[in-house]
Amino acid sequence: MGAPEPPRRRWNRTTVVAVAAATAVVVACGVTGFLVLRGNGTDRDDAKPGATDSASTGGTDRSSTEGGSGPLVPGWNTVVNAKRGITFDVPATWARQSADWVSYVAEDSDPEEKPLVAMMAPAVFKEKWCTSDDDKDGSEDDNPLASTGTTGEKGARSAAEAAEDTAKKWVYGGYTQPDSTHLEIGEAESYRTKSGVEGSLVTVTSSGAPSKGKCDTDGKAVTFAFKNAEGKFVSWTYVGAHGVSDEVPDATIREILSTVRLFEEGDGQG
Repeated sequence: MGAPEPPRRRWNRTTVVAVAAATAVVVACGVTGFLVLRGNGTDRDDAKPGATDSASTGGTDRSSTEGGSGPLVPGWNTVVNAKRGITFDVPATWARQSADWVSYVAEDSDPEEKPLVAMMAPAVFKEKWCTSDDDKDGSEDDNPLASTGTTGEKGARSAAEAAEDTAKKWVYGGYTQPDSTHLEIGEAESYRTKSGVEGSLVTVTSSGAPSKGKCDTDGKAVTFAFKNAEGKFVSWTYVGAHGVSDEVPDATIREILSTVRLFEEGDGQG
């Protein structure tokens, strides 16, 4: 008997799936599906906050009694992706998924749902923000307001390239497909997190993409790409609905981003 089908839900027009990390090495690479994207006309060759969203970062401590670090923002929770060597924090209102959870977006027209891009061990904000049966299959699907997670950038030639490519794929896959003409791509900017991790940051948004269902909105992705302790390109990404009344504020996104750090044994246990 074959392995059980993983649970499924819809992220606007694109399926988001939870799968075991052991079977998702390719999914997590972050460059799968590049040729599919290019074939669709892209121009290059990969909320209201909760009460804790405004928490101050003052008085944080990188160390803990058991090694590694707890959250750098008081009251927040730590997200760990030991496989990619990344740690970051999210407000307590965000639901952390397990370490073997992988979320991805794929072409709606692809029966095999080959991932365009994926993130491991994400944290999700307002998991049931919008519920609908847009694909008319008789089953309602829950759409989150936003998610944030981490990705391996295998094959990337630079942090700027990785950041732009990954952010574009999330917005295209989750919010505009099959149309790729409504993407607004920001310039890559140098960024340094509070722990000293340096890399490139790119923001991609969509505007005016045709809506096909109740839960369709424009989208936004913010990707920070950098090298982990092994010298491999990896990235952190925020992706969520854009232009809605309860869109996650830029200040909250930047606060989460500022906590990105290289993984140390014991992170999240202090």
